Amino acid sequence: MSTRELLLDQAELLFARSSVAGVTTREITEAADQKNTSAISYHFGSRDGLVLALLARRGGPVDKERGILRDLLPSSASPSELVGCLVKPYCALLSSPQGRAYVRIVAQLRGRFAAWRIESDSETTKHLARILDEIEVQAGNSESNRRERVVGLIILMTGAAAERSRRIEEGDELLSTEAEFEKNLIQMCAAVVQS
Repeated sequence: MSTRELLLDQAELLFARSSVAGVTTREITEAADQKNTSAISYHFGSRDGLVLALLARRGGPVDKERGILRDLLPSSASPSELVGCLVKPYCALLSSPQGRAYVRIVAQLRGRFAAWRIESDSETTKHLARILDEIEVQAGNSESNRRERVVGLIILMTGAAAERSRRIEEGDELLSTEAEFEKNLIQMCAAVVQS
């Protein structure tokens, strides 16, 4: 395994268990058994570069799946159908430890959503942005109302998935099956954006 991948793996694990803000670059390099404390700067340019690379690594395949699901729908897709394009690939992440770690990291960063839509790697979020734009058009009367609803959708989706991830990781009893959770999350998120 390359040093870059090892750093990503350890950062993902540490960020999910603790917090993105609370873990130091030194902790990441030590967990990756790297003696050079500037390994993160060398491979990612900065701590923020590491976070973006980590998000792109798991988010890219999710975004591709979202695009595939969206392309299967008619151009006049309902808010519920569009929400399904977002939720289904996201829920699929809950089936692996790495995916669950990613979901918990994204939930920590959801407060940066407005900036994220500007700063993120457009190649790994283009379908997400396209679907959110479509949802936003259908989400309410005023521009501010529509944006608030889309942010609410993101908060609900990421928060609910992160909580399920935590329950799985800690061995807590799950309140629903995978299919029930996904269906319920789609319904809840669609309710947020429908006017």
